[in-house]
Amino acid sequence: KADIPMLPVTHGEQYTKVHILLYTFALLAVSLLPFVIHMSGVLYLLCALGLGARFLQWAWVLYRGIQPHAAINTFKYSIYYLFLLFIALLVDHYLLLNL
Repeated sequence: KADIPMLPVTHGEQYTKVHILLYTFALLAVSLLPFVIHMSGVLYLLCALGLGARFLQWAWVLYRGIQPHAAINTFKYSIYYLFLLFIALLVDHYLLLNL
């Protein structure tokens, strides 16, 4: 046991939910930067927007307390999100090289 307190323990669940929602908005904005700085193309942009929108949906469900298992589902989606976003970046990169 690491004995390291997590945010819901130190600041409460509502505070944590608000910050998850805010950080998800920030994550969506930052995920668009590769397109903005011309490091990636339209394929990546569409994937980043779609994946980010779904992440926002999960964060909203968690914030509103609509589903009993929203926290673990949001966590699971965050892992898929990162994996799929990196795949989109790779596919977009190699697609641009072959055009």
